[in-house]
Amino acid sequence: MRIAFVGKGGSGKTTLSALFSRQLARSGAPVLAIDGDINQHLAEALGHDGGDLGAPPLGAHLDDIKDFLRGTNPRIASREAMIKTTPPGRGSRLLRPLGDDELHTRHVRLAGDVPLMVTGEFDESDLGVACYHSKLGGVELYLSHLVDGPGEYVVVDMTAGADAFASGLFTRFDLTFLVAEPTRKGVSVYRQYRDHAREFGIRIAVVGNKVTGEDDLLFLKEQVGDDLLTHLVHSPWVRSAEQGSPQGELEPHNLHALNLLREAVDSRPRDWATLHRHAVDFHLRNARAWADRATGQDLAAQVDPDFVPGPAALD
Repeated sequence: MRIAFVGKGGSGKTTLSALFSRQLARSGAPVLAIDGDINQHLAEALGHDGGDLGAPPLGAHLDDIKDFLRGTNPRIASREAMIKTTPPGRGSRLLRPLGDDELHTRHVRLAGDVPLMVTGEFDESDLGVACYHSKLGGVELYLSHLVDGPGEYVVVDMTAGADAFASGLFTRFDLTFLVAEPTRKGVSVYRQYRDHAREFGIRIAVVGNKVTGEDDLLFLKEQVGDDLLTHLVHSPWVRSAEQGSPQGELEPHNLHALNLLREAVDSRPRDWATLHRHAVDFHLRNARAWADRATGQDLAAQVDPDFVPGPAALD
């Protein structure tokens, strides 16, 4: 199952991504966390000591990732012809979560007790010539070529605000958790996400964060209605962990909230046909808007009409 955490900058989405990933890992579930935020802090939130993680960032190796994933797909002539929205087809190399393939062994490292992949930072060489979403191409291609099943979790800490809608990446998830503080600014991103998500049939669930009392909770209920799944209260444990010396255990209410998140994810059935249809739709949009001109090719021809997504494709 694929889960995204989004929200306003400072809402606590990275903290929630880490808490949820750690809770899954400690339960024994196979989980992979991906840092897809322009501010790369998920490793530290997962308990890494702040040194070099040693995981080559996906964004710096996009050409190699393309070469690997296109496999023997005859519809993709070269890495230059493959863009971040190119969907898999017959001959493409499909992935199992945390497999022993070249991509996972190269790019995944443990942060605390959670396997982690990172997109990489926005550095000086990118200033004025690139947008951060170009670095997210590796994540989008990874999810498009991933064949994951129930009880397997991929948790992505996304860019802040509504920036995720700058690409088709927002359609690649089974469930998106929107982390919202009980303030007007906190719920403003929710309204943007809600409107875009409805257009594409994307399921979102709001997670209230930094709730200090009944007034905060009532405010969130009034603003987001039935989309409010649960909430977390101020956590001394999180604060001590962020200071590098966690004391005790996560509070019972917050632990219960994390369990509710997992229940919501597990109750969401995977719709392979819809996932693939979204991938194809966004690929065709990009082809028409810029990619055909950039590559000098008709990239609509990369869509394999006979490709059947999901576990059957592994055969």
